[in-house]
Amino acid sequence: MRSTLRYKPQMRVLLLTLVFLGGCGSSGPDPGATAGGERPSRSATPVPAPTPAPDDPPAVPAGEHQAFALAIHGGAGAPSRTLDLARRRAYVRSLAGVLREGCDALGRGGSSLDVVERIVRTLEDDPQFNAGRGAVFTREGRHELDASIMDGRELRAGAVAGVTTVRNPIALARAVMERTPHVLLAGDGAEAFAREVGMQPVPNEWFSTEARRESLRRAIDAEPEHGTVGAVALDRDGNLAAATSTGGLTAKRWGRIGDSPIVGAGTYADNRTCAVSGTGTGEEFIRHAVAHSVSARMQLAGETVQQAAEAVVHGTLREGDGGVIAVSNRGDIAIVFNTDGMFRGACDAGGRFEVRIWEDAEELPE
Repeated sequence: MRSTLRYKPQMRVLLLTLVFLGGCGSSGPDPGATAGGERPSRSATPVPAPTPAPDDPPAVPAGEHQAFALAIHGGAGAPSRTLDLARRRAYVRSLAGVLREGCDALGRGGSSLDVVERIVRTLEDDPQFNAGRGAVFTREGRHELDASIMDGRELRAGAVAGVTTVRNPIALARAVMERTPHVLLAGDGAEAFAREVGMQPVPNEWFSTEARRESLRRAIDAEPEHGTVGAVALDRDGNLAAATSTGGLTAKRWGRIGDSPIVGAGTYADNRTCAVSGTGTGEEFIRHAVAHSVSARMQLAGETVQQAAEAVVHGTLREGDGGVIAVSNRGDIAIVFNTDGMFRGACDAGGRFEVRIWEDAEELPE
């Protein structure tokens, strides 16, 4: 049953008066306004200032950026210090090679997003690291790969989880970010999307190495091994980016997914603060939103990137859980871990260039 709203004569007068006053108020200055043009609030409670939007200008003014910085990692929980010299040199050669390539690209004005993707793609193809070729085995003897990437300019991100035939998961993660409205695709859906964007599948066996097969045999009766690769960068335009990729946990079961494809846990980038990539016990990084926590401490507590990374790794995580690499929007680099070692490297516009596994810088190949 329809009803019609009827106005009494007194209400018509009130409405007309309000409309008239509202129209007049926009044609000239408000006599009750302050010198700044704002009318004082009639409420006794002051109106709080608006919260800055995520696309507000970065803390570092545009034009100040001529610097760049880059940090990379090949996983925390480095091997024993008795590692034979040949293998040690092979690790250093690989890390130094991608670090030099990335540093040179940033120096030429390359974008941080391109650089972190390219570095992680190269490490995914290196069988020494637990990402892409060289990924660890699941308990069933297969490989399930995860990756994520994030652009600090607009907080765009892309990730994939549980892919089994994608040679470079980080490239697929970037495609998710740039070619879909989504952030995370997993399993068969991610594989279908890879084919749709023209990525040729590889057989799952392509990721296998004998060293990882031996790790599986050991892990079934002992503590599982983990590892990750990652890169964070600041380019000359002041843009931050982060990328992380992994084969996961040795002997993992039931489609287990760790922190590497989880934005805010294993990867994060925000031009207002920093870019972060993590490595370690994925469940702990997820529980504590580790990568985002570093950024949040900088934004909300005013900490430096070094202070924030140390607080999270040594104050929130437990001993042996892993570590992070981070670059601030001013080009400061923080590399913090609570394991015996961490495959890592760093360079910047000031000439820093180093690769480390334990405390001391490694001798670089010629």
